[in-house]
Amino acid sequence: MQKEKTIDHALRATWQAVAKSYNEQAAKHQSTMAMAMALLYIDQEDGTPSTSLGPSMGMEATSLSRTLKSMEEKGLICRERNPQDGRGVFIKLTDLGREKREISKASVYKFNQAIRDKVDEIKIDHFFEVTEMINQLIQERAIFED
Repeated sequence: MQKEKTIDHALRATWQAVAKSYNEQAAKHQSTMAMAMALLYIDQEDGTPSTSLGPSMGMEATSLSRTLKSMEEKGLICRERNPQDGRGVFIKLTDLGREKREISKASVYKFNQAIRDKVDEIKIDHFFEVTEMINQLIQERAIFED
């Protein structure tokens, strides 16, 4: 089987191109794709518990810690103790973080709209069906059974 014809190669190559594109866009705003993504996952009003941010973004704890530290240094977020549980921490957006969030949101919208302008809705629906099936097979451990 040629590597160019494998599903995992197509997914990986496409994701690398998407990530590169988003990182180039984020760099124009002194940011990274990881920071921009985090801004979109943090609840604008109440903040988000730090423990739930990583899993919802699909990031490892070490990478998330580094990203949040950088975001805090740039003044995009602040950390506040959980009033119900003093051990927990909420990540909240600052005013600058809210501004940058809007830029991130506009970039994601522009990316998605550009794809939707070129690909008909049926193909997009099929794309989502395939990615959902891949995720389901992986979650069910139906691919690499021991």
